[in-house]
Amino acid sequence: MAKGKSEKVVNANGVTIATEAFGDPAAPPVLLIMGAMASMMWWPDAFCAALASTGRYMIRYDNRDTGLSTKYAPGNPPYTMDDMAGDAAAVLDAYGLAAANVVGMSLGGMIAQILALSAPERVSSLTLVSTTPIGLEIELPPISAAYLEHAASAESLDWSDRGQVIAFMTKDARMIASTAHPHDADRVRTFIERDYDRSGGLLSATNHFMLKGGEAVKGKLKSLEAPLLVIHGTTDPIFSIEHGMAIADAVAGSRFVSIAGGGHELHGDDWDIILAAIAGHTS
Repeated sequence: MAKGKSEKVVNANGVTIATEAFGDPAAPPVLLIMGAMASMMWWPDAFCAALASTGRYMIRYDNRDTGLSTKYAPGNPPYTMDDMAGDAAAVLDAYGLAAANVVGMSLGGMIAQILALSAPERVSSLTLVSTTPIGLEIELPPISAAYLEHAASAESLDWSDRGQVIAFMTKDARMIASTAHPHDADRVRTFIERDYDRSGGLLSATNHFMLKGGEAVKGKLKSLEAPLLVIHGTTDPIFSIEHGMAIADAVAGSRFVSIAGGGHELHGDDWDIILAAIAGHTS
């Protein structure tokens, strides 16, 4: 186990949540919430360690149906995004934290918005990466046609077949990658294999495609209390940059950081910009 890294299993809300922390528990806490189908491993160890080195206590965790956390039969998840926001609060409770700086990516950003709007006292600051606004009644650009075509192929996939799933996820990572930096397909495939095996497969994670929630915070984004930082890639094929801009525009005093050529990922060549922005926002 890396220096300054610890593990904790949280039992709350009828589920088991696997968590890991990096850095000094006395430092300002940062809670990381990852996106759909993605375990906490998609917040890379080196990324977490780098943020911890700025004097932050980093906590990441496996959402329901990912990694080592509770999984359900695929097809009809018995929980909502609101329940997942409750899981984030339960992780804070387990670490003895009244509040934390919350960073959410993609679906994790939607969960983070629900947490910040429904339990504002738990969120010291909010950072949203590659996500879309919750409860704003505005029309935003759809997912790119090329990505939708790729996503449609998932319907005929045997999600219990390791080879098929890893091939699909490897292609998926390429589809959402930065257009400004090289894509290391071999490294990504090796990572996906490791994440697949740690999770025991990704069949249950497909439940994330069917999640509902957020109705209770509809129309409340403009009243967000937490200081807001939005980070978004200019070529994100899932949530175009207009999604991130809409969040920032809705919240007075927010800060917006665009990643030139950035996709729907945390590309290593963009870490300096992302880490500096988050470190500054959580100081």
